[in-house]
Amino acid sequence: MAKVAVTGGAGFVGTNLVRALLKDNHEVTIIDDFSTGLESNVIGLDCHISAFSLADLQKVKSTLRGIEYIFHLGARGSVPRSIKNPVATMDVNVIGTLNVLESARSTGATVAFSSSSSVYGSNLKLPKNEKMWMGPLTPYAASKLSGEALVQSYASSYGIPAITYRFFNIFGPWQRPDHDYAAVIPKWIWKLIHGQRIEVLGDGLQSRDFTFIDTVVDVLVQGMNSKVNHPQPVNLAFGSRISLNECIEVLRTLFPDLAVVHLPERVGDVRNSQNDPTLIKSLFPTVNPVKFSVGIEQTHRWFTEFGFKIANGPRVVE
Repeated sequence: MAKVAVTGGAGFVGTNLVRALLKDNHEVTIIDDFSTGLESNVIGLDCHISAFSLADLQKVKSTLRGIEYIFHLGARGSVPRSIKNPVATMDVNVIGTLNVLESARSTGATVAFSSSSSVYGSNLKLPKNEKMWMGPLTPYAASKLSGEALVQSYASSYGIPAITYRFFNIFGPWQRPDHDYAAVIPKWIWKLIHGQRIEVLGDGLQSRDFTFIDTVVDVLVQGMNSKVNHPQPVNLAFGSRISLNECIEVLRTLFPDLAVVHLPERVGDVRNSQNDPTLIKSLFPTVNPVKFSVGIEQTHRWFTEFGFKIANGPRVVE
């Protein structure tokens, strides 16, 4: 049993990860300001919950004292949200990451940092690999690339054991479907469950390397248990490039009468994304990614039964 902290532990990935860690009998501390994650996701769980912003260094240090492993998932997410308020994004994503690393520097904790495939930005070459150049196009992407640099610099300068995972497009249970910045799959499934038409921004030929949440949690937990550290960021996706139109066809097997309306493309969105999974497979050879269609079915089943738990939550602040 380890003493583990999960920043952003009431968010989508955090909620799934916390439950997996508790199932393995780890002692879990959550830090979350509940600006996106929901307190109801974690209330009643056998863990310590601290509600404050990661931008508060003293509170971060105090809460992380004695922690052995830190999953640093906490961030102010969303590309359009960062365009509307870049300063708030930098406060949490950059200063917050610095504060987590300062805490780890004083305690010797291992840090697993969640970055984003958005750091590739203007680099349009596919598939992506970890040796490619970065070209962030939005404040959110820039904040994540800054976080990567901070993690690498602290690992090099202070010997902090660390690993950075670049998340691509994760989907699954506990992902909020009900706010302006919600990801496309939960938003679509929630609308379809309620008999509404779904909106496609553009022609639907945009593609993403979608990864089911159980696969991501499997990697994160294995990384901690096996003490997997790496000097460079690791792309956490398995090369499954799927267009939005293809996603719609999978959903059509569950919702035969689904209706689609097309709207203009969104500023700052990357057209296509796909990972070269060579590195992630070499580091985690026993992880078997959940097939996209299976993940969609499981997500649909969960939202049908439990979606009410996360829908109609508090408004996500700009």
